[in-house]
Amino acid sequence: METWVSFVTEVGFPIVVTFYLLHRIEGKLNDLIVSIQALPSKLK
Repeated sequence: METWVSFVTEVGFPIVVTFYLLHRIEGKLNDLIVSIQALPSKLK
């Protein structure tokens, strides 16, 4: 937690929030890509 606090003080709150949201969205996008790639085999 201390690293996050020091990171916020160094780069600013909006940048930290942006990185956090991008990190969360990345996992969901990977799941979506896997689902889309599996779709043709499920349609057969």
